Amino acid sequence: MKRAHLQENMTKADGESSASVDERVSQFTHHNDKGLSQGDSDADFTQLTEKRSPDNHSDSANRVAGNEISASHISVQGESIEGGSTRRSLLILVVVFLTALGALSLVYSSFPKLDEDEKQYVKVPRDIEDAKNLGRLLSRYKDKYYIEVLMGYLVVFIFLQTFAIPGSIFLSIISGFLYPFYIALPLVCICSAIGATNCYFLSFMVGRKIVEKYIPQRAAEWKSHVDRHREHLFNYILFLRITPFLPNWFINITSPVIDVPVSTFFFGTLFGVAPPSFVFVQAGTTLHKLTSTSEAWSLANVGLLAVFAVVAILPVAFKGKLRSKIE
Repeated sequence: MKRAHLQENMTKADGESSASVDERVSQFTHHNDKGLSQGDSDADFTQLTEKRSPDNHSDSANRVAGNEISASHISVQGESIEGGSTRRSLLILVVVFLTALGALSLVYSSFPKLDEDEKQYVKVPRDIEDAKNLGRLLSRYKDKYYIEVLMGYLVVFIFLQTFAIPGSIFLSIISGFLYPFYIALPLVCICSAIGATNCYFLSFMVGRKIVEKYIPQRAAEWKSHVDRHREHLFNYILFLRITPFLPNWFINITSPVIDVPVSTFFFGTLFGVAPPSFVFVQAGTTLHKLTSTSEAWSLANVGLLAVFAVVAILPVAFKGKLRSKIE
């Protein structure tokens, strides 16, 4: 009963309000017909509109506020997703690194039993003295455990290249000390190409966010260079591997981000690292005489690298001249 009475009163009030508004509209129309001035007519109409639809203004304000909240929510959500994606990429990288470290431990465990004084030399060489000690140790076991030493060398070299860890230069020198030149040079080139390609794939899976977060400017600059040389990208990668203009780790990490094809990357690396590897392998033949890696860079070796770098870009130059003549 009370609810019915309340609804009846509300309906009656709405009817009176509607009648009052309709009466004002009628008065406004009547006054307008009598020739009221335009200013008075507009004022009355504005007043009437404001009175008739206060809820419309409220709804509009609510919609604007809602849109602002939604935009703010989307922005915060986007930042949260980006941050989560970066953390997830780093987590995947750590998991892969720990897995590879486990594989490295298995290789070490399969190595022949070493004396206590020899174990201190089984580490990634950081200077030429470390390289000498490791080279002498491996040379001592190479004849009897040829496969174990070779596999250990391959796994460690590829591991360093995959995760862009310094030390592969010293392993290149050690290869020249352990093996004949015709084995050592292809061994270093293949390990470098496989390890760099592994790094390429890691960067392809998880590296884009990391590159965009930590080295965006350098990556953008190199992308502009790659875009200009995309027609002859193999020669460009070849040239970069021969020359020291860009560090190898930077090329490995950013190449998939700027859309360098993996086949071009692999073969450009395989042949591009041959000239500098030639220098280090050759230096390894006199490892016991070396006091630093700088001794490998004689004037003749520097000139040799310069010749190879010129040869790498000669096809591009000839192609450009031939095209200009045809046009």
